[in-house]
Amino acid sequence: MKLLCLQKNLNHALMIGEKIISRSINLPILSNILLETDQGRLKISSTNLEIGITSWIGAKIEKEGALAVPIKPLSSFIASLPNKKINLEINKSVLNIKCGSMEANIKGLSAEDFPLIPQIKEPYFIKIKSQILKNALSQVIPAVAISETRPEITGVFFNFNKTKSDRFILAATDSYRLAEKTVKLKNSSDIKEEKQDRKASEKTIIIPRVTVQELIRILPEEGEVAISLSENQILFNFEATNLVSRLIEGTYPDYKQIIPTTFKTKTIINTNELINSIKIASFFTNARINSIQLKIKPKDTLEISSETGDIGSNLSRLTAEIEGKEERITFNWRYVLDGLNNITTEKVILETNGPNSPSLLRPADGEDYIYIIMPIKS
Repeated sequence: MKLLCLQKNLNHALMIGEKIISRSINLPILSNILLETDQGRLKISSTNLEIGITSWIGAKIEKEGALAVPIKPLSSFIASLPNKKINLEINKSVLNIKCGSMEANIKGLSAEDFPLIPQIKEPYFIKIKSQILKNALSQVIPAVAISETRPEITGVFFNFNKTKSDRFILAATDSYRLAEKTVKLKNSSDIKEEKQDRKASEKTIIIPRVTVQELIRILPEEGEVAISLSENQILFNFEATNLVSRLIEGTYPDYKQIIPTTFKTKTIINTNELINSIKIASFFTNARINSIQLKIKPKDTLEISSETGDIGSNLSRLTAEIEGKEERITFNWRYVLDGLNNITTEKVILETNGPNSPSLLRPADGEDYIYIIMPIKS
């Protein structure tokens, strides 16, 4: 292989692919990134056997070839170079890199030993603006379970139902909180929908948490993402990058049954004021006890307090619009903030049913996002 490319483009492609690369002792090839020529471009591939990322950049190809190269020295050296043209050349399993007065030689492994990244050839069933998908995933991922004791809730649930073909739903839960985001499809200037496979449009799937984290990290702010499905894999295609991931097997729990339909008390309050008061209350908790107390006093006062024996106590009083009965509820402050930080409206609605029942947070001007929190039982 012998080619010429720009440092900026190669550095960007390496940053996209390097985070998923494993430092595997048993499979050293997984510590490498695959460089290969492909129809007049340089193809850069990485995989950890669960996720595969492939990017293409423009290059002037003089000689075809491929080599698996250790990611750490390669990405570190390329990132240190100026934004100029780079010469890449393979000579007997060694990658020679030249950029101006700088040069490096990195020993690689045979490209034939690099794992195959699954190819999904099915046509896409959704094309959506990248920023919309990125924001939606960001809103639900805090609620994904980390523990592997229930694998089916260690990912984001994706529901595309033909009876509601103008939208799809993302949901996540760890049994202590639940986040659900509805993304509208029809009559939106932001989203293009092309369902070429009616069967695929009826799919419900579970996307692993690590895959969602990678998508949030690498999805661009501009452009569109095309999503395709096979039996147990999902493909996200955007710009000159493909991300393919396995899907989690199993049935997602019927979370709808835990969403309350009626509430005893409704509180409308300024979002930033509530966030700030909860952050202040958290200073008076410790790592073992993350509890804060909310006292709702109709018709206009919400009190946020916390107390720890070896630290002290704190009390904030906020003005709010309150309908219903007086309530006193204890929450894990981290869980409350995870929900509030994903609500961007000026005001937020908190709906409650007492100290032992699920409470709900949602934007004051819409119901496309809901966040359910289980109180700490008194």
